[in-house]
Amino acid sequence: MPFSAINNYYEQLVFRHIKETVPDPLDDNFMDDVACVALNHLPAKYVRHEVDMAFYMTSEERNKIESRVTIAVKNAIDYVNQHRTDHPGQT
Repeated sequence: MPFSAINNYYEQLVFRHIKETVPDPLDDNFMDDVACVALNHLPAKYVRHEVDMAFYMTSEERNKIESRVTIAVKNAIDYVNQHRTDHPGQT
């Protein structure tokens, strides 16, 4: 498929941050839900090669992206936890 090299730059950053923030997840659904909520609150930034993106960004831009990811993941964890408490078994 010709588009297989295209991906959202934020995806791997979010996945990594979730794994670092939630080392012992409740279950895979929790992790998936947090990732979806976080990614839906971040802008799409499509790239062919993550290395290219990192190479062309300034340290200020990298810090801004990392900050956005940190906030989005924290808010997503809070949101998913709140909705699991309000509606057990549903996300």
